[in-house]
Amino acid sequence: MKTKINLPLFALLLIIGVFIGIQVEKIFSGDNMRDSIEKFSDVMTLTGKYYIEEVDSQKLVESAIKGMMEELDPHSVYISSKEFSEVEESFRGDFEGIGIEFQVVNDTLTVVSPISGGPSEQLGILPGDRIIEIENKSVIGITNDEVRQKLRGKAGTKVSVTIMRPSSGKKIKYEIVRDKIPLYSVEASLMVDNSIGYISISRFSETTFEELFQALKKLQNSGMKKLVIDFRGNPGGYLNQAVKISDLFLDGRKKIVYTLGRLKDFNEEYFAGESYTYEKIPIIILINRGSASASEIVAGAIQDWDRGLIVGETSFGKGLVQRQFELSDNSALRLTISEYFTPSGRNIQRPYSNKKSKKDYFIETIEREDAEGDNYFHQSEKDTSKPVFYTLIKKRKVYGGGGVTPDYIVKNEELTELSQNLLKENVFYSFILSYLDTYGNKIKSEFENDLNKFRKEFFVDDKLLNSFLNYAKSKGINIKEDELIKDSSYIKSRLKAQIARNYWKNDGWFAVLLEEDNQFKKAITLFNAAESLIR
Repeated sequence: MKTKINLPLFALLLIIGVFIGIQVEKIFSGDNMRDSIEKFSDVMTLTGKYYIEEVDSQKLVESAIKGMMEELDPHSVYISSKEFSEVEESFRGDFEGIGIEFQVVNDTLTVVSPISGGPSEQLGILPGDRIIEIENKSVIGITNDEVRQKLRGKAGTKVSVTIMRPSSGKKIKYEIVRDKIPLYSVEASLMVDNSIGYISISRFSETTFEELFQALKKLQNSGMKKLVIDFRGNPGGYLNQAVKISDLFLDGRKKIVYTLGRLKDFNEEYFAGESYTYEKIPIIILINRGSASASEIVAGAIQDWDRGLIVGETSFGKGLVQRQFELSDNSALRLTISEYFTPSGRNIQRPYSNKKSKKDYFIETIEREDAEGDNYFHQSEKDTSKPVFYTLIKKRKVYGGGGVTPDYIVKNEELTELSQNLLKENVFYSFILSYLDTYGNKIKSEFENDLNKFRKEFFVDDKLLNSFLNYAKSKGINIKEDELIKDSSYIKSRLKAQIARNYWKNDGWFAVLLEEDNQFKKAITLFNAAESLIR
């Protein structure tokens, strides 16, 4: 809302408060600080006094702060109070609500999956259930934001929902007591075969180390002798979690990462210290151009110590460390305070000062091309201007200044326009949702709770594929024969994975998709080489 206030006083107090709150004397050379604040105050005063329309002073100040961030590095950001709680939630590792993953499909609120251990799962709510009423009011046509507003709330409070279960055709009313719902960063942990374990980590939150530790114990009890860790698409998170996770696999007092800043207070070194049973297990780490920050710290440490192999595409290249400063109105600044360096001395950060805009900086990773193939001795980078370093055991060349480049470069297969449109329009999910309404009980009866049996014995036959294609056409998807031929295996795999997810959640989803994943398939052929590193 627009408010009339004493603009000069408000502006001065607010700016002083912001700068004091972020210890600005440590960030700027203080000589011109007073003049700069006075100049900003003058602009605010003149705008409020003479501008043709009444101004929203808070909006102007937020715009000014955002403009300030544009003059800094690409990873220093201002987070508004509206955004802040959602950002904190994702890294804290929990939220309060009824515990469902959902989608609004054809104006109907649909349960994709109840979250493990949450109140909805405990009450017996199932994937595919349609929520048709909340507090006895119809929710047909509800938006995603409205779902969150109605279903989230303080732990201990109650909300009633009415679901329609297609398999029985019955309406069921539940009274759900909201609770703290975990947000897992370990998306999947499963045995690929009798000896290879696979773990996918989506981000580095407060709970990631503990989640990973429990996943490793589970896989070890299932016979794991080798491990693939998937950091593809992982944007990073807490540095301390990256250090603790690296320590799981590095023995002795090996250096994991160190940071250097303009201020000596921000210069820190981190070492392995604890002893774990996973320090000799062969490891392969999957990365791609979406792997950044904390995921690059772990990959860089493993590579520098010749502890395991890195497979996939060159990572994002974020070697800057941010500290978060919370402001008085529950907004926050994340300011870059230092750079991190891998044990060999590599700064992973890509150059950014030569880019016209932050947009150009982020787009660069999409346009980057890697030469596919064996890169164990990092010949793919030999003609670059990147600085040269050497791994600490095998003395292999590695390069800094632009992400972690894999030891084996395997490009992610690009999808045709057909598959991209199928994904964009959510056709896979909506079709399988309808398919399981009819055949769900049969699949459940045939495969019971046996994921391995489903993986080996369920096939997307021509009848199911043609039914899907006809459904896609009814949704306006243009199906070109050459694109269908090229992506046929992917489309079948995606349909099968969508079914598997309904019964085995993320473990089912990943177990099926990995069978058609060229980066993963290459990785599991390299364990002899990975094992030779730790002999």
